[in-house]
Amino acid sequence: MPDAVFWVYSCEFAHFALRENEQRCTIFSFLSVLEYQMMPARTPRHEKIIELIRENNFMPIDELARVLDVTPQTIRRDINQLCEAGLLRRYHGGAALDGSMESEDYFSRQNKRQSGKAHIADILAAQIPDNASLFMSIGITLEAVALALTRHHKNLSIITNNIHIASIMSSRSDFNVMITSGVVRAVDGGITGVATIDFINQFKVDYAVLNAASMEADGSLLDFDYKEVSVMQTMMQNARFRYLAVDQSKVGRNALVRMGNVTEFHALFTDEELSSAMAKKLSDSGVRWYLADKED
Repeated sequence: MPDAVFWVYSCEFAHFALRENEQRCTIFSFLSVLEYQMMPARTPRHEKIIELIRENNFMPIDELARVLDVTPQTIRRDINQLCEAGLLRRYHGGAALDGSMESEDYFSRQNKRQSGKAHIADILAAQIPDNASLFMSIGITLEAVALALTRHHKNLSIITNNIHIASIMSSRSDFNVMITSGVVRAVDGGITGVATIDFINQFKVDYAVLNAASMEADGSLLDFDYKEVSVMQTMMQNARFRYLAVDQSKVGRNALVRMGNVTEFHALFTDEELSSAMAKKLSDSGVRWYLADKED
């Protein structure tokens, strides 16, 4: 089932798009269960492949072959079967969860992790002044930032490619919320595409508030979707200050698309102590970093 396309030009459509997205997630989840039950010759290796990809979001074929002690050709056949059943999506060099399963995981993660990410959100929101303009991209942590901003700030102008953030922040009458045009992604309500980039390029804002799917030991920032990366890079180019939120779960994850480096940001917000090498790298580059309190 193809993703529905919404060309969203104003915040009035945010609630409609959110309802449509949630209904689609439910339908996709139901269909995936049926397809999974009907899939022939389900094997323990299939289960393990799904488990590994669920844990890491993306797994290269060579890495799956190494972990499961089989040939890459065997993994390719397994992935093809799982893709035909609608459980995985094939990418160059590996596989990720299919959009329907990602959607189910997204809402589960949102419920389980929102309180933990609120610590990062609070310290980041404290660095945003009233009357500021900002870009906000896709992710559960950034939705927590949106909630923090609605509680403590006034007179903000927000441009976002996230229908959830638009819905959260449009509850404030003194906030000016703009949602980009583009294609709504079923997995998380994110909006991407050429039209999204064109929309963002019309603005120059005070802050870009972003996150990344992965941060490696050398400071490289990675993501799974090249379209989303293109949008975030455009936001970085059109903001005076760039803030990055990265929680512990993002450190060392496998991801495919290069977004940039942590040294390109003015500040990093995290919930994990940095290594001495990373702390020095940030200090040498003039990047401030803030450590959020741990969960009690």
